[in-house]
Amino acid sequence: MMREQLEDLRTRVLAELEQVDSLSALEDLRVKYIGKKGELTEILKGMGKLSPEERPVIGQLANEIRQKLEQELEQKKDALEKAQLEARLQEETIDVTLPGRPVATASRHPLTQVIEEVEDIFIGLGFEVAEGPEVETDYYNFEALNLPKNHPARDMQDSFYITEEILMRTHTSPVQARTMERKEGKVPVKIICPGKVYRRDDDDATHSHQFTQIEGLMIDEGIRMSDLKGILLTFAKEMFGPDQKIRLRPSFFPFTEPSVEVDISCVMCGGEGCRTCKQTGWIEILGAGMVHPRVLEMSGYDPKRYTGFAFGMGPDRIAMLKFGIDDIRHFYTNDLRFLEQFNRL
Repeated sequence: MMREQLEDLRTRVLAELEQVDSLSALEDLRVKYIGKKGELTEILKGMGKLSPEERPVIGQLANEIRQKLEQELEQKKDALEKAQLEARLQEETIDVTLPGRPVATASRHPLTQVIEEVEDIFIGLGFEVAEGPEVETDYYNFEALNLPKNHPARDMQDSFYITEEILMRTHTSPVQARTMERKEGKVPVKIICPGKVYRRDDDDATHSHQFTQIEGLMIDEGIRMSDLKGILLTFAKEMFGPDQKIRLRPSFFPFTEPSVEVDISCVMCGGEGCRTCKQTGWIEILGAGMVHPRVLEMSGYDPKRYTGFAFGMGPDRIAMLKFGIDDIRHFYTNDLRFLEQFNRL
């Protein structure tokens, strides 16, 4: 009786196997007949009723049928997977004659480009790049730069205070003070300090509450104003072209004495006079001066022996002049239409 059941099971499985056309149906068939709770298992539960002579014969037959069915199921599975793959390849055929799709590439932000160019120029002149914290103490941001508490010049650098003694730095000058302090009176000091600064100053299109700044410092024996002018003239020619001229005008900064405003010949009209330069032929780009003796002294340098100069510029302003941009806020709006214009390949 059990032999007939096993033979009938094999016949039915092989017949149904011919009709299977999907992997899911194939799996259902396997579970139905030879799974742990399938028909084959149910039939074999009756082995205990067989005589000792019949058990090995029926057991061997059951194993042969199981192996045969598993082999047939595996072959059917391979055939279905192959057919499925061929169907996918037909559906997903790539037409190699179609034109390729351009790959979008990123580029450095225009401010980053300008900062890197400024760094390259000054590194070529022997300067090093120095960095410092953006959250600064009142001492390094003001007092170490000859700006004691209640000094009226602080009003020009109204900032974001975290506590009475901690604030977002208003310039990168604290990096100069920290560097001089770390040098412990040793020379030479030749650094530029690029970075973000923060001021409550967003009244018009040429100002922002956050912007970038690059400051420079050089200290050694015998440093003169003529050295400052020579360095800045070289920078202007490298940044804006070999025909550039500069002009120094007297000014005031608490941390330099004497202090100057530095102009370059107008990049729009070449110094002839236009709307951009208000018909003067000159455009202001940075402030500079000889390091104040008090600043040198507070940082551990003997002002009778050492002198130096410092300067500060805004890469935002340099970029606006270099690229002809009329609103500083364009740099911070993340508008791809604006940024894609400066993709350097």
